Amino acid sequence: MENTTRTPLPVATTGCACCTPAPDSGAGAGQEAPAAGKPSPDGASTYRVEGMTCGHCVASVMEEVSALDGATAVEVELVAGGVSTVTVTGPASSDTVRTAIEEAGYTPAA
Repeated sequence: MENTTRTPLPVATTGCACCTPAPDSGAGAGQEAPAAGKPSPDGASTYRVEGMTCGHCVASVMEEVSALDGATAVEVELVAGGVSTVTVTGPASSDTVRTAIEEAGYTPAA
């Protein structure tokens, strides 16, 4: 077997919020998600989440929130290095959704 030099992936060198405590401050930093509003008529509520930087981050949040009683659908709009949007459809309580986001390792924005 031959030894070869491997080039690290960009996320491995800049840090990912799901793998390291420091989020990437590169592309997308400073972009803001729309402000969270009241539940829509279809029962969807929007939450702003800080610290998500990649698809793994999205999957972690979706897994935690989707497991909640009353969460019938979960959508995530990733803004790497900024404030992402998590939309939850169903009667899951706001406090329960925020707790699930925190358990996934991310911070619900005010």
